[in-house]
Amino acid sequence: MEAGEKCLVIGSGISGIASVKLLEQRGAQVVLYDSSDKLKEEDLRRRLPQESSAVCVAGNLPEEIRGRIRRAVLSPGVPVDLPLVETLRQQGTEILGEIELGYLEEKGRVAAVTGTNGKTTTTTLVGEIMKAHLGEERVFVVGNIGNPYTLECTKTGPDTVTVGEISSFQLETVHSFRPAVSAILNITPDHLNRHHTMEAYVAAKESIAMNQTKEDICVLNHDNEYTRAFGDRCPARTVFFSSREELEEGYYLKGEKILKSFAGHRQELLDIHKDMRLVGLCNVENVMAAIAIAEGMGVPMDVILKVVRDFRAVEHRIEFVANKGGVDYYNDSKGTNPDAAIQGIRAMSRPTVLIGGGYDKESTYDEWIESFQGKVKWLVLIGQTRDKIAECARRHGFHRIRFADSFGECLRLCTQLAESGDAVLLSPACASWGMFPNYEERGRQFKEYVNGLV
Repeated sequence: MEAGEKCLVIGSGISGIASVKLLEQRGAQVVLYDSSDKLKEEDLRRRLPQESSAVCVAGNLPEEIRGRIRRAVLSPGVPVDLPLVETLRQQGTEILGEIELGYLEEKGRVAAVTGTNGKTTTTTLVGEIMKAHLGEERVFVVGNIGNPYTLECTKTGPDTVTVGEISSFQLETVHSFRPAVSAILNITPDHLNRHHTMEAYVAAKESIAMNQTKEDICVLNHDNEYTRAFGDRCPARTVFFSSREELEEGYYLKGEKILKSFAGHRQELLDIHKDMRLVGLCNVENVMAAIAIAEGMGVPMDVILKVVRDFRAVEHRIEFVANKGGVDYYNDSKGTNPDAAIQGIRAMSRPTVLIGGGYDKESTYDEWIESFQGKVKWLVLIGQTRDKIAECARRHGFHRIRFADSFGECLRLCTQLAESGDAVLLSPACASWGMFPNYEERGRQFKEYVNGLV
């Protein structure tokens, strides 16, 4: 990047602000832009460091500013097919995302995780394993997990490792990004309101490996039709994991044991009930993926397994909150799509009062409803999708449905419906937008309510 280069950052969230900071450190002249008509220039200014000289624009971007831009950094929430982005592209502006901008500064090795579900748990676990191996100060966990890459990339060096949770939105705007080890945990329909077609969504996920070579590794789920098929055309050396089949090469679940099979040698790694604190088959798959990633990054197996044994569920992902009045409460607010929410239901061992509904990402809910299988005793629905989900549930013969107009009403209703020996599960199968700023706030309010119960 040349000193004085005129750069535009689109989006004023945490990744946008972090991008402004990095660009200014490198001598760029930065414009911070947010299209929201609810924001004013002074709102954007307050989000920046006091010493920042960035120009702040809210609402409409003047043509005289747009025409001078040579590089535009898109925040993950900014669609790549926006008219403004297309206009910038046509005028020769380089379009990149915050992940790509951070990677351009990367000096160490990178492990990157994507997939429809399981990203946060797997990324967090890999980060803990790498820290146990290298030390806290040499490992950075970044990306969709909530820590912008651009805040950490300047701290990297030849002996550091960056572990990234990378969403499909972020992968749309990478160009040179090349992890030493990548992973695609699974691909199921999600974010089709953004990507429009399943083909485009799959292509975005697969692009995590597009710059890899046979010197690199890509960890893939053998049980998922999309990731299994990608193994045939993946440019990296592929390593598979499976919870359904014994693999000649890879990591797999047999009974209650996770095994590793390579070059004709089979090694028993751990017992999923005795050696794991995580619950649910989805977490067994996350653990297998994390083991494969960490071993691909050169971590000894004894270090990996010690961390796995001590690792607890990440916040908001099938997180046990408390037992109140004989009822177990679980916070799975990160179950933001039907497939993720299916994993939450599968992890339940009690009759369950389920909280569903939220923002409409144009998902379908048939498989989610079918997964109830006598386990869900009541479905309490909230948000934009509640009528759509209720209609789907009735088509599948499920009629024990209640509606709530607010989250507080929903939580009180669940407490009334649940009996001793039951579980209450917040696993909405929908995004939180419209009722909450993010899934974290949704989960926080759930936990606050539960912990306040007598």
